[in-house]
Order: sequence, then structure tokens, then C-alpha cells
Amino acid sequence: MFDSIQDKLNGVFRTLAGKAKISEDNIADAVREVRVALLEADVNMNVARGFIERVREQAQGEKVLNAVDPGEQFIKIVHDELVRLLGGEAESVAWNTSGRTVIMLCGLQGAGKTTAAGKLARRWKSEGKKPLLVAADVQRPAAIEQLKVLGKSIDVPVHAEVGGDPVRICKQSLEVAKLQGCDVVILDTAGRLHVDDALMTELENIARETKPVETLFVCDAMIGQSAVDTAQEFTRRLKLTGAVMTKLDSDARGGAALSLKEVTGVPLKFVSVGETLDALEPFHPERMAGRILGMGDVVSLVEKAQAVVDEKEAEDLQKKLQKNQFSLEDFRKQLGMMRKMGSMKDLLSLIPGIGAQLKHIDVDEKQFTRIEAMIGSMTAEERSEPEIIGESRRKRISSGSGTTVKDLSDMLKQFGQMRKMIGQMGKAGLFGSKIGALGDMLGMGGLGGGGGDEDDAGAGDMAGMGGFGGFGGGGFGGMGGMPGGGAMGGMPGMGGLGGLGGLFGGSKKKGTKAQQDKKKKDKRKKKRR
Repeated sequence: MFDSIQDKLNGVFRTLAGKAKISEDNIADAVREVRVALLEADVNMNVARGFIERVREQAQGEKVLNAVDPGEQFIKIVHDELVRLLGGEAESVAWNTSGRTVIMLCGLQGAGKTTAAGKLARRWKSEGKKPLLVAADVQRPAAIEQLKVLGKSIDVPVHAEVGGDPVRICKQSLEVAKLQGCDVVILDTAGRLHVDDALMTELENIARETKPVETLFVCDAMIGQSAVDTAQEFTRRLKLTGAVMTKLDSDARGGAALSLKEVTGVPLKFVSVGETLDALEPFHPERMAGRILGMGDVVSLVEKAQAVVDEKEAEDLQKKLQKNQFSLEDFRKQLGMMRKMGSMKDLLSLIPGIGAQLKHIDVDEKQFTRIEAMIGSMTAEERSEPEIIGESRRKRISSGSGTTVKDLSDMLKQFGQMRKMIGQMGKAGLFGSKIGALGDMLGMGGLGGGGGDEDDAGAGDMAGMGGFGGFGGGGFGGMGGMPGGGAMGGMPGMGGLGGLGGLFGGSKKKGTKAQQDKKKKDKRKKKRR
């Protein structure tokens, strides 16, 4: 979403990088480019003007002009101001400690309120709450049915009444929640195509009868500044306590997210980053500022990993790694957990310095499906002892998985390289703590490139990416191995998948230029014969 502004800001930072000193003229040029970047990202004009003035005032101070590295000082100023613009500190939901917590969702039609209600219910249920969904949108056709389907998919009760009065439905839901022992009531209210008096009056009546602890405004990131204008209209009639921004994974320019808090005073509390019900994240201004500036977001990456990794499985895998007993079945489980965390491109974008490199590269997510299909077509004995997979078995497995014998051979060869590396690391005592095991389970060393000729496995343009996984061994260390590394990739605590060919771009490398020229010459000789 923030690709455009990220590119512009990185261009400004590159201009200032490496300068021993920067003058007021340099700063004036840089600030002008930052202003253009904000306006092109559809940031509110007054917000952009205030942001630029604050940056200019700090950047022209003696501390920056005489700093050891003024370029980095300027980046820090922009980062700090972005954090301030996005709201400063992350704001969480204010739970009612003495009874049920009523959450009212409001917004225009099509903003994604019903889906947001389902996502919030799923999230809070996973945190130990017992939510009740309330279908208070009796205007939109199929809104009630949609909420029922969502509730059923996450095993959350839904209170609904076809054609009833929304105010009465919401009021009755409090009694239903009491009877069913629910401690969170989520009101999915009706929307309109635009703000009108009838809508606002209905919402005011619901708020008066149910006394919500949180009134969350749901806005669509794709409508840009209109989302901020609509939020302002809602704040005149309702006491908004926060906002949920949907479709943050879209190609929208991001101006609404950057302007909302400054213009309305309403903090962003959650952002929707995908269509599935688990694609909802608490909003952290500092982390988002880091993503915008291409600094990554390691904390969010670790949180995603911790959400899908079972501690017992991590301990079991750690023991297997120490004894070099890592099997294809363990490999398949590892891939499954990786996929639960989200798309590979999204995960890699959270790693500092990696997101910008992958911006214009397509990640072939189907490669994971092919690998899982190949392993799934094996017997239990073959998964635990891949050495017994001979020619006839390879034909059977490739036929059953819809792949070629060469695909299977490449995968087995790369798995063998990875297991050899794991054995060497185990002997060196590099698999330690439980936290280290988390990194081992998610190790993705040598993700890029590969494909191509067998002799060139892991030698593609992106082969040097090795070492995505490995959050630990202690704290957030173990992130090394991003540049260089080749097919082996990875570092202590990384596990590594040993150069899974063809993940990036879906194409295969054809060797070095000299090798390609030799092949062309051989072809020409054959034609002459």
C-alpha cells in the first residue's frame, strides 16, 4: 500500500546518504521531495504542510547540520514524525472489567464492517474471550446471512432478527449475551452509501441503549481522503474511540492511514491486511512507520511465528535437529506453518532491507503447493528415509503429485543439502534454546533463485537471499545471511530450506552467460549436421 511513498522517501534518503555535511539547501531540497511524496500518497494537504514544517524545523537545527552522519539523523527525524503522525503510542481496546464489553462498529456501506466484525470476533476468541455477534444491519440484503456464515465458520454465536428494529435487536442482544455467558458483544450496524441524518439518528439511539465501551469507525483505505472526511462527519454525532482500516493490503496510496489521527483525533486500532478472517492486526504506529521507510518489522514477524508454532513441536524438532533426524514430514509441517503466517512476499517484506528488493519480483507461492504435493505422494517410509526413493518410486511420486521427475529430483537434492548442513550445525552445537527452535522450525535459508540446471541449483539472481528464518537463539538475533549465502543460506538457528528453486518470479535460470552461449553454439552445430 505504501510502495509509492516508500520509493520517494528512499530516493530522498539516498541523496543525503554518505554526505559528510549537509547544508540548509540540501535540507530544503529533501523536505520539498518529502512534501511531494506525501501529497502523491493522497495525504491531507494541511497534514502534509504541518508534517513538513516540523521536519524542516528539526532538520535545520545545529544538531543535525553538525551531526556525524546527518543523512541518518534526517531519516530518524522523518521516522519520529511519521510515528507521531500515525498516533504515537499504540492504543488497545478498553475492556469493561466489571461486566460485558459492548463494541459498536459503524461506517459507510461497503467499508467492510461485517467482515471486520467476524475478524474481531475470531481474534478475541483466540485471546480467551467469548464474543457474541449481533446482526444490526437490516438494510443491506444478505447482511444477516453473511454474519451467520462468518459466525459459524469461527464457532461464535450470532444474534439476529430478520426485518426487526435495529435498536431493539441491539438492546435484546445484551440479555442474550448474559444468558449465553458471552463477555464481548460486537454490534454490526447498518451503513449507507453516504452520511445522512437517518443513519446517524439510528446509530445515536443504538449507542444510547447499549452504552458501548468502544465505538469503532470502519473505513475503507481505497477511498483515500473520503475516508477521513467521512470520519469527521461521524465524530460530530458519535463519540468514536477508534478506527478499523480495511483493505490495507490493496494498492491504495495510504493517505487515509497517514491523515486519520491528525485530522479527526480518532486513533487507528486495527488494520485489515487480507480477505481471510485471520488477516487482522493491531495497529502499531512505530512498526508501520518502519515499514513505510523500508526498515521492516521484525517484531510483527516474530509475533506471527509465535501464533502458529506449537511449543511442543518446536521442542521435538529441536531434538531432531540435534540428532540430525530431520525428515521430509518435518519439512512439510514447517512449510505448513510458514503458509499459515501469510504469503511469502508479505513475510519477507517484514525483514529489514528485504522488502524493497522484492517489490518488483513475483513470488511463486505455488512452489510450496508443489513441494507439499510431492511429499504428500510419498509413503511414511519414504518421507522418513528419502534415500530409498529410486527411479521407479520417483516416477510414481511425480505422477501422483502432478510434477515431473526432475522437479522431484531437484527437491530431494536440495533437501539432502539442507539435511547435511543441519548435521554440521548440530555437531557444532548451534541448536540451543527453545527460542532457537522456533527459528529452526521456520528456517528458510536460501529461498531465492535456484531452478535452472542441476549444476546451478541455488545459483539464481535471488540465491543470495539465504537465511530468512531464524528469529532466535536469543532475542531477535539470527537474522543474518540476507546478502550472499548461496544455496546453503541461513545461519545459526536458521534451519534453511537450501535454495528452493523458482520461488521468485516463477521462472528458471539458465546458467551463466558463458554457459548459455555454449548451448547456442552446440545447437547451431547440430543444425549444420
